[in-house]
Amino acid sequence: MLNLSEYRGKADRLADHLPWVALVAPGIVLNKDGSFQRTLRFRGPDLESATEAELVGICARANNALRRLGSGWALFFEAERVEALGYPQSRFPDAASWLVDEERRAAFEGKVAHFESRYHLTLLFMPSPDSQARAESALVDSHHSEGERDWRQEMARFRDETARVLDLLSGFMPEVRALEDAETLTYLHGTIATRRHPVAVPETPMYLDGFLVDVPLTGGLEPMLGDQHLRTLTILGFPNLTRPGILDALNNQDFAYRWVTRFIPLDKTAATKTLTRLRRQWFAKRKSISAILREVVTNEPVPLVDSDADNKALDADEALQALGGDHVGFGYLTTTVTVWDEDRQAAAEKLRAVERVVNGLGFTTIRESVNAVEAWLGSLPGHVYANIRQPLVHTLN
Repeated sequence: MLNLSEYRGKADRLADHLPWVALVAPGIVLNKDGSFQRTLRFRGPDLESATEAELVGICARANNALRRLGSGWALFFEAERVEALGYPQSRFPDAASWLVDEERRAAFEGKVAHFESRYHLTLLFMPSPDSQARAESALVDSHHSEGERDWRQEMARFRDETARVLDLLSGFMPEVRALEDAETLTYLHGTIATRRHPVAVPETPMYLDGFLVDVPLTGGLEPMLGDQHLRTLTILGFPNLTRPGILDALNNQDFAYRWVTRFIPLDKTAATKTLTRLRRQWFAKRKSISAILREVVTNEPVPLVDSDADNKALDADEALQALGGDHVGFGYLTTTVTVWDEDRQAAAEKLRAVERVVNGLGFTTIRESVNAVEAWLGSLPGHVYANIRQPLVHTLN
């Protein structure tokens, strides 16, 4: 369904680029490429009160849940910063505590805008191709007739696996649950809309790509979504040493943004193949061609080697050891932060503020221009084809 040649020459509207098709089960969306996706809402520990040892333990348990997913899966972690709508209502046993809360309410309802963060995790699964499924069915007896493949069986497998991930996450997350149909549509609509509001489930939940779009996307070096100027920042490089919650400073910004981390995991065989190739390439770069020829002619080893290539070869070897011990899983990581504003200059100032925070923590970033539309599309939950970054990252990061 991503191939539009049957209907028009090229994609000319936002709906043509969106992956979503239909709701096929409670909270489960079928995509145009045949994949399934399901969204969880979660909230992690309080970073202001949690100790670093607690955060390290939580990261280890999260790694235990995520390293089980291999090729065919994709994960979208989204931290959405939105304006707080109102002060929550509470009951107090005495007048003194009520007066204290009223002072908090007055401060909250002042002229300064307040923002809160919402966190979502979208799990996506692409079933194996028909050729691979036929090869598997030839080796395994099943109740299905030969050559028959039921999509309901693949969806049940996806539902069971996501439920298993949900159970693992609920063991250390204060709050985690799967979204219902209306909540799923509301969340997906919020990623492509300029005004967020609840979305009701239609009687026939089909053609979600056209149903959820209510504003046009204008492409170019500085794209616009409706009347909002979109600006996207992509993280390219990472510091040598990180800690849990290193980017928590973004949660203190006083403007709305979407911070999306997409992780496309690889199974053990594919990750081993990729890491072995990287190790071989870096090992070969330790010595130049002239140094190798000099060794052959003189029959003496050259003492000077490229230390950077040698260190990277050792790093790839350590990654292979960690992968071989089933301690971590590897995959492709893409992290973007998207801001927007009606005023072009204000959007640029917001992007500069995000860039200042991220670069100050040792990361390397790029302001998207030519790749701006692709980078924004890659931040949408369920879109795994745009803005794929190649460096392998393991699940403990």
